[in-house]
Amino acid sequence: MGGIGIWQLLIILVIVVLLFGTKRLKGIGTDLGGAIKGFKKAVTDSEQDADFEQKKQVEDTVNTADTVSTKTQSDVKEKS
Repeated sequence: MGGIGIWQLLIILVIVVLLFGTKRLKGIGTDLGGAIKGFKKAVTDSEQDADFEQKKQVEDTVNTADTVSTKTQSDVKEKS
C-alpha cells in the first residue's frame, strides 16, 4: 500500500520528459555526473593530503626521537 509503484514512476518519468525535454535532461545528467566526479576527486585528494600529513608528522616525531636519543648518549659519554 505505502510506496510508489512502477506505474507511478513511469507517469512521473513521462511528465518530467514532457516538461524538460530530452536535450535538457541530458545536459542536467551530464552536469550532475561531472559534479559527482569532481566531488569524488576532491574527497580522494583530501584523503591523500591527510595521509601525507600523518606520514610527515610521524617522520618528524621519529627524527626528534633520534636527535634526543643521540644527545642523551653523548651526555652519558661526557659524564663518564
